[in-house]
Amino acid sequence: MRIAALLLAAGRGRRFDASPSASGSSKQFRMLRGKPVIRRAALALMPHVDVLLPVGDDPLLAESLAGLDILPAVAGGAERHDSVRAGLEALALLPEPPDLVLVHDGARPCVPAQVVQNVIDALKQHEGVIPAVAVIDTIKSARDGVITGTVPRDGLWRAQTPQGFRFQTLLELHRTHRDARTDDAALLEQAGHPVAIVAGSEDNIKLTVAEDLMRLEGVIDRNLLPRVGLGYDVHAFEEGRKLILCGIEIPHTKGLAGHSDADVGIHTLCDAIYGALAEGDIGRHFPPTDNEWKDMDSARFLVHAGERIRARGAMLVNADITLICERPKIGPHAETMRQRLADLLQVKVSRISVKATTSERLGFTGREEGIAATATVSIMVPEDEEA
Repeated sequence: MRIAALLLAAGRGRRFDASPSASGSSKQFRMLRGKPVIRRAALALMPHVDVLLPVGDDPLLAESLAGLDILPAVAGGAERHDSVRAGLEALALLPEPPDLVLVHDGARPCVPAQVVQNVIDALKQHEGVIPAVAVIDTIKSARDGVITGTVPRDGLWRAQTPQGFRFQTLLELHRTHRDARTDDAALLEQAGHPVAIVAGSEDNIKLTVAEDLMRLEGVIDRNLLPRVGLGYDVHAFEEGRKLILCGIEIPHTKGLAGHSDADVGIHTLCDAIYGALAEGDIGRHFPPTDNEWKDMDSARFLVHAGERIRARGAMLVNADITLICERPKIGPHAETMRQRLADLLQVKVSRISVKATTSERLGFTGREEGIAATATVSIMVPEDEEA
């Protein structure tokens, strides 16, 4: 059975736009833990289908889905059913039209894999299937802010997507019924086709108002796994250079030698972050053989490391940096260093620790030939992150 999915991205999100805290682009293109909402929706569907077709014409659609192995988007319509019909007609023109089709809202980024599979499995026996969650709250009807009655909740369900259908059945119904429907299951219901219900999920939240972003972040955060990264770096002292440590200038008789500004604290912190993300080390991202980085402010490197954390939908839990030297004394500057590193990483200063130790006059640091630094970071990374 060949399975296709329509990913609807033409909605205007009127309720989202009306939210007091909503701003910027349409809801399906808002960033959610480092990825656009609609990209997360696409990634949730792709393992289950043979082809995925986005429906919408917003310029942000192609950008949000760049690099994914999907069909080129087709333009949507004024209403949801117009967009679905446009997608179905495009699928019908494929050399191999699908046997089954899933229709999914681009604003549902966290649909669990089991929900998608439940729908597909049920299509072996049914022409239409929807995931849904039973209504458990007491339901009231009201008018002008006054309750007019209590609605029995027995047999009431909250419909979700993706909704699944036999492709030809849904295509023919959309061709013959062009009146508005809130979902595609209603077409089958009207035509007398039974539609099955399978277990949905409370995590399958549709981004409707701005406050839903916080609920969706909570779903993603529950699937984060801890990663630990270690960093170590050393730089020799050199006459005639400023001493830059953890992003600030420290008064001293010598600076540190290096291709950039030789900030040993930031360099080791970057290595720890890249290590936790399994993205190599600072030399991979900023090669010392490249003159572009000669005498570069190392703050630029740490900003990049922070960007990589956010791009992966990850979260820095804490960072602990130890500077190893006899002189200068680090204690008087530690709090300023912490704040500078926190600002560069866009995290609270409480997540950053900077401390110092000596090597008891032993070795190159004991002889005041240079400064060494170590760093340990803890980062929470999504379990099902995009490769």
